[in-house]
Amino acid sequence: MSNALAIAAVSAVLRDLLNNAVIDHGISTTVGSPVTVTALPPDRITIGDTEQPQLNIFLYHIASNAGWSNSALPSRDGQGNRAANAPLALDLYYLLSAYGKNDFDCEILLGYAMQMLHETPVLPRDAIRTALGGVPPVSGGILPIGPLAAADLAEQVEQIKITPQLVSTEEVWKLWTALQAHYRPTAAYRISVVLIESSKTTKAALPVSRRNIFALPFRHPFIEQVSPQIALAGASITLNGQNFKAIQTKLNFGLSALVDPTSITDNQLVATLPTGLPAGVNTVQVVQPLIFGTPADPHSGFESNVVPFMLAPQITTPPPITVKVGATLTLGVNPPVGRAQRASLVVGARSILIPARPASGPATTATLDFPIPADSPTGDFPIRLQVDGAQGPLEIDQNPSSPTFGQLTGNPKVSVTT
Repeated sequence: MSNALAIAAVSAVLRDLLNNAVIDHGISTTVGSPVTVTALPPDRITIGDTEQPQLNIFLYHIASNAGWSNSALPSRDGQGNRAANAPLALDLYYLLSAYGKNDFDCEILLGYAMQMLHETPVLPRDAIRTALGGVPPVSGGILPIGPLAAADLAEQVEQIKITPQLVSTEEVWKLWTALQAHYRPTAAYRISVVLIESSKTTKAALPVSRRNIFALPFRHPFIEQVSPQIALAGASITLNGQNFKAIQTKLNFGLSALVDPTSITDNQLVATLPTGLPAGVNTVQVVQPLIFGTPADPHSGFESNVVPFMLAPQITTPPPITVKVGATLTLGVNPPVGRAQRASLVVGARSILIPARPASGPATTATLDFPIPADSPTGDFPIRLQVDGAQGPLEIDQNPSSPTFGQLTGNPKVSVTT
């Protein structure tokens, strides 16, 4: 592959080929004056009464080569390490212009130059080495190419091709107007393809010692329903859907480790909620890794849609719970509450918001302090905890023959005294 000097090296090689054509065909004798070959912007070329016979090759556009740009493997692996030096594949677009103050000078020069490029559809590797090496027939004194000999242009895998480019009259006028130069007879060419590759160190892959073929039908898991929608820490949830059964099926709750289901059929899956889930909205996803290799190890496989559910907080402080008006009520909670989570306590019909915790405190806590307002009524009240919109469950007596039918019976209570 070439390096970053390749673009300049292509211009130098084209200039060298045109200069050889001038010498080989004796064009200077034909036009009656020495002919020079340059690679300058057209606005920097002297024109007018002192205009000399001159050929100019100018790089006016660079585009990505679609074929080579899509052929290389990714340059980074899953950990971000450089795995390959993918080449930068470029097509170069040139304007070939002829100058001269006498009649027919421009036409003569452009004719010889176009004939030379027509007869050289592919740049020979030896010609590239000769041009960039500054050796006879063209010396380095005529072509001061400097460091371009190190471009490695002749060593790239794809040979460089010269193709005439169709440019409409309108495009030609737009180009010359943008260049802010006086128009001269012009031909356009595309040079393809220049491959520029980095020389940075890459991480070599281990050789393949054994190949494994693993075929299985495409069965994408899909979750239709999760129940209950509001669950308690450590409880079981049931997923209903399709295509749950596989060689290996696990659940992703957004934690570092995947969870194994306790029971599974193709349409139903039961799992115990893992520890570490915060109160509030959580998500669950069915994951089916592909197990293959030597030795067998898990690879990314099929994944279902992500379904939300609510994890309700619980008060773990055992009864009896008492507090005085104006004092602070400390309650144990499960799961632990994060420092950034909004927590409040519903006492009867009144909600008490927990004060903001300092940033220097622990990230999570299993105890919360609630200030009981001085104007709080006294008596026994059911209490429920609310964290990020998730409330503790209401336990209502569902037995019609019970004297407490329809009343809150299972919720913890607090006695507020004076």
